[in-house]
Amino acid sequence: MAAAADLEAVAPTGALWGLVHDFVMGQQEGPADQVAADVKSGSYTVLQVVEALGTSRIPSLLVSMPRGSSLENPEPRTRERGIQLLSQVLLQCHSLLLEKEVVHLILFYENRLKDHHLVIPSVLRGLRALSLCVTLPPGLAVSVLKAIFQEVHVQSLPQVDRHTVYSIITNFMRTREEELKGLGADFTFGFIQVMDGEKDPRNLLVAFRIVQDLISRDYSLGPFVEELFEVTSCYFPIDFTPPPNDPHGIQREDLILSLRAVLASTPRFAEFLLPLLIEKVDSEILSAKLDSLQTLNACCAVYGQKELKDFLPSLWASIRREVFQTASERVEAEGLAALQSLTACLSRSVLRADAEDLLDFFLSNILQDCRHHLCEPDMKLVWPSAKLLQAAAGASARACDYITSNVLPLLLEQFHKHSQSNQRRTILEMILGFLKLQQKWSYENKGERPLTAFKDQLCSLVFTALADPNTQLQLVGIRTLTVLGAQPDLLSPGDLELAVGHLYRLSFLEEDAQSCRVAALEASGALATLYPVAFSSHLVPKLAEELCMGESDLAREDGSTNCSRHLRCLQALSAVSTHPSIVKETLPLLLQHLCQMNKGNVVAEPSEVIAVCQSLQRVAEKCQLDPESCWYFHQTAIPCLLALAVQASMPEKEHSIMRKVLLEDEVLAAMVSVIGTATTHLSPDLAAQSVACIVPLFLDGNISFLPENSFPCRFQPFQDGSSGQRRLVALLMAFVCSLPRNVEIPQLNQLMRELLELSCCHGCPFSSTAAAKCFAGLLNKHPAGQQLDEFLQLAVDKVEAGLGSGAHRSQAFTLLLWVTKALVLRYHPLSSCLTDRLMGLLSDSELGPKAADGFSLLMSDCTDVLTRAGHADVRIMFRQRFFTDNVPALVQGFHAAPQDVKPNYLKGLSHVLNRLPKPVLLPELPTLLSLLLEALSCPDCVVQLSTLSCLQPLLLEAPQVMSLHVDTLVTKFLNLSSSPSMLLPYKPQVIRALAKPLDDKKRLVRKEAVSARGEWFLLGSPGS
Repeated sequence: MAAAADLEAVAPTGALWGLVHDFVMGQQEGPADQVAADVKSGSYTVLQVVEALGTSRIPSLLVSMPRGSSLENPEPRTRERGIQLLSQVLLQCHSLLLEKEVVHLILFYENRLKDHHLVIPSVLRGLRALSLCVTLPPGLAVSVLKAIFQEVHVQSLPQVDRHTVYSIITNFMRTREEELKGLGADFTFGFIQVMDGEKDPRNLLVAFRIVQDLISRDYSLGPFVEELFEVTSCYFPIDFTPPPNDPHGIQREDLILSLRAVLASTPRFAEFLLPLLIEKVDSEILSAKLDSLQTLNACCAVYGQKELKDFLPSLWASIRREVFQTASERVEAEGLAALQSLTACLSRSVLRADAEDLLDFFLSNILQDCRHHLCEPDMKLVWPSAKLLQAAAGASARACDYITSNVLPLLLEQFHKHSQSNQRRTILEMILGFLKLQQKWSYENKGERPLTAFKDQLCSLVFTALADPNTQLQLVGIRTLTVLGAQPDLLSPGDLELAVGHLYRLSFLEEDAQSCRVAALEASGALATLYPVAFSSHLVPKLAEELCMGESDLAREDGSTNCSRHLRCLQALSAVSTHPSIVKETLPLLLQHLCQMNKGNVVAEPSEVIAVCQSLQRVAEKCQLDPESCWYFHQTAIPCLLALAVQASMPEKEHSIMRKVLLEDEVLAAMVSVIGTATTHLSPDLAAQSVACIVPLFLDGNISFLPENSFPCRFQPFQDGSSGQRRLVALLMAFVCSLPRNVEIPQLNQLMRELLELSCCHGCPFSSTAAAKCFAGLLNKHPAGQQLDEFLQLAVDKVEAGLGSGAHRSQAFTLLLWVTKALVLRYHPLSSCLTDRLMGLLSDSELGPKAADGFSLLMSDCTDVLTRAGHADVRIMFRQRFFTDNVPALVQGFHAAPQDVKPNYLKGLSHVLNRLPKPVLLPELPTLLSLLLEALSCPDCVVQLSTLSCLQPLLLEAPQVMSLHVDTLVTKFLNLSSSPSMLLPYKPQVIRALAKPLDDKKRLVRKEAVSARGEWFLLGSPGS
């Protein structure tokens, strides 16, 4: 019995010895993982593994196995396998080691560093595992690194083993920083020996990181600063091209940034690095120039005047030459950035009382080399000089003041010396650049601002430019005026009055100066925010007078010139409405103008009313930025618009053209945009106040909140109301579908039922569609629950009943379409059933084409309802989900459908694909290519255009797929090309795409590209 017990105790050791033997002598890799797993599970300890590797006595039950120590075997390969096994176990089990065990293992591995070169890689892997031990006693990290520095010639090792050495150093620097710093400069010198000659990019990334840590963590560099610089700077500039299909993914940019972080990490490198950078900037290699200028830019963040002093003239000469002479915009941009960084570095350095002011010296050199170019008659180097001066001025307030005060008088003088508008424009653009730079810096004392001394001259110059007939000079003058106005105390009250007068005049320029007019409107809006009193006093009264004159002209039915001035006046009123105080003046003017039209004194076309509504919408958009203005606009404009619309819908004894105009589709659509824009940004509390008035207006005819609410009969759009009253449901839709989701709508149950009933009335398609959209918009926002299910059931019943009867089929289909969209957007489960119902209608002889077009509506964004701006529940990937769920059914339906309805399926499919994001579309197109090619033969122009839009990215980005169908494509395209109008929408895209093969290496390809591009250029021209 005792013998049996002894055998059981010995058995695990025997099993371990067997695994060790299989790994060492049998050259099997699996036992190493098994041993590590057993150690982690507690079956063995690490010391038992060491004993199994090093024992010279075999247990009696294993006498058949060969004797000997794996770690002391005279054969190097056997020793290597033994140490390899131990190292692999330690890599997985280092966290289980005790301090005493770590000590013995470290001593063993350090001794093995003197072993045969075949053993060294496994020894290093073991030391890497031990460097991760938290139980490593103090002093052993230094001991390990000394042993490596002394015994191992690292650069003679393979890449993976060199990487192991870097990993050991990195681990110790992370966990034993103070111990390593105790080595002083010896540690730095040891690392320099390790890194010297490294070539592998994988190792260089780690080595650069170590050098950066050496510097940033204040390790002692001692006398080895230059050696450390040399061992890293030898790689500058990086010249590395990653091999194709590189599994490591190391890019040239990774190495560039890593090395740049090293070179720019300490001012102590400056005396060695700056001459190198100057040499590379002056070279002919573009990449070297870029890398050097970018590195200089990075260095300026840590350098001071002391480091830069001796190199400033050479640095300035190199940068100046690159900006003056380079043919590369990138080099120019990097040169200007480096100049700005140099100036910023000199600006922030603390000066001693007796120290030389290098900033003034540097800036004076820049001015001396650039200012004479500003005065040259041919103005050849004006812009390069201006760019250099502006780059330096943009570095600090002090530099900006110095350069601006020296350059501005010169530029002002040159402006008046030159009489040609083009030359004046160039000079004014340079002045504008310096004015913009002044905006970067704040000045506590008004007298400190350098522009204060020039404000009268600057204003005079700007007004001269604004009065010039040259449009381009006027444009620069407008931009300069805006920048001048943005800086405090530069425009006096008199200057502001003049500026407003010029902007008023420019806002009414003819169509051939539209760009200048648009710029004037933008400037008016920007300056009105800063100077509301001036614009209220000088501009708004003029616009009000112009508006009254416009009303008189419209009443007399004057010509189109006066009509266009009237439209521009409306645009100017909306453009200047950027301040709450101005809105309180312009909004009543616009509403009053609309009321004057409604009284019948003005003969108004729909376009006139739409123009007023568009101006109101622009004012509403500007008011969205300010909650107070938003509420003012809403409570002022919405009741007025509703009152006008209700008045227009009432039966009148006297015929009113204007009131008829207000009920036209496009006018109501314009009013919908105003109401929606004015509602989306309301706070929930204010929105609740508004909804408590507007919903009862439509359901109960409560007109008490409307201005001038004396109407000849009740307003009942849902209860047997007239056609005109029913049309106003579109305004209700604009309001309730733009409310925040958490606003409770009163009488919702009644409202939904009334909307549902109206949506299937066949008398007025506009009203029924508006009701269907309103119903869908409310469904989309309604929280899930029983009430939503009831509304959906009512809708489904209404749709099925309507589709079954001939009189209401079109209205029922519209309701189905909008309800489906509302549910698709929010991922409602019923959306799939309704989509299937819609898909079934593709085979319907009457509704099939409409159903196909319906897929376009489902996939596209709306502007009036179901929008994110209107707080609708729109999931971010609804298009991708719709595609995944429904395209297979569309394809299957196409193959099963009769020939006469197949175009409907193709049209629906092309609409879905055409509105799918390109990254999602491209992988799916090859499987659908046969259907798309068939769609090109469809007689429907919409299908052809939509299909071409789908194929265009595939032709550009997946030519290998398209090449398989080139014969079919050419035939289809030739058939389509018989009608040039079909191809005109693609003319710009094709011309841009054909630009790439113009640079192809094959002459025949270039020749065909030129020929094809020429044909496309001529497409649509007379005689083509």
